[in-house]
Amino acid sequence: MPGPHPTVAATRVAVRATLRRLSAEHPAGHPTGHSTGQDPPLVLVACSGGADSLALAAATAFEAPRAGLRAGAIIIDHGLQAGSEHVAQAAAQACATLLLEPVLVEQVQVATAGDGWGDGPEAAARDARYRALAQAARATGAVAVLLGHTRDDQAEQVLLGLARGSGARSLAGMPARRGHLWRPLLALDRATTLAACTHQGLSAWHDPHNADERYTRVRARRLLAELEQGLGPGVAAALTRTADLLRADDEALTDLAQRLLVELPERGPWPVAALLDAPPAIRARLLRLACARAGTGALGRVHIEAIDGLLRDAGRGPAALPGGWRVRRHAAHVDLEPPPSG
Repeated sequence: MPGPHPTVAATRVAVRATLRRLSAEHPAGHPTGHSTGQDPPLVLVACSGGADSLALAAATAFEAPRAGLRAGAIIIDHGLQAGSEHVAQAAAQACATLLLEPVLVEQVQVATAGDGWGDGPEAAARDARYRALAQAARATGAVAVLLGHTRDDQAEQVLLGLARGSGARSLAGMPARRGHLWRPLLALDRATTLAACTHQGLSAWHDPHNADERYTRVRARRLLAELEQGLGPGVAAALTRTADLLRADDEALTDLAQRLLVELPERGPWPVAALLDAPPAIRARLLRLACARAGTGALGRVHIEAIDGLLRDAGRGPAALPGGWRVRRHAAHVDLEPPPSG
């Protein structure tokens, strides 16, 4: 009997590796099918109905029982297009046909204001989606939510980071795992997931927003295609390798910053000399970690530069941070001041 089409096999192999790790971390499930007195751990597939997430859903439905896990699905309706509820219901039906259980459909509210660099509707939709995924995981007790991002998505992410002039944290792209979120398909390209759907008789939804060049990611996708055509195939793979290398560097530098963090009081005083002794790459991470620990908003490059200026010039006024926080210089040390109450 012939095996599955190579693209179907590729998606299953990729998902199998992730589910084996999850099964090892949450060993309550039993692949033999014998009752253990409790349900196997649940994983949820975030499914839009597009080819990437639908191929992921099919592979997870096939592999999860073999890994001693249950598999369900969560569909997010962003409400950004006319008929979005019908698209969400079609995705839910496809997941139910694959015997995923439970299949949840969640509607979210998305703000639409913002600038043209991805801090508008795209970022707002992403934030709303991730909040809903986290809530669904808590509500169902799911041990993980699987996302259908592919190598192409990773390459587009790196291109966007380059265009913004971002540092290693942004150019490192999307990790295969962050908390409860897992991305099993990052080593596969979009053509593989589309072919996998075709060879399993799955009808993938084609999001019209993927052709709307008002969105930065769509423009990055077009640019990536032009680079592949102009420079030859392999650009996307090279960009993802770059992301992998930068992620390793970023993790190493962040680990060094974490070791220094334990020596800093939560809000100060922070010795200026000790901070300036740290190399700039480590100091920037240390300042971000220290401020996050105290409860400030996320620091951007402009905030790090403001604190650096304060460290080098005792006569400067306080550095303003998100949420009304400030860093103020006092002779040989600086203090982190919370926003005024009331």
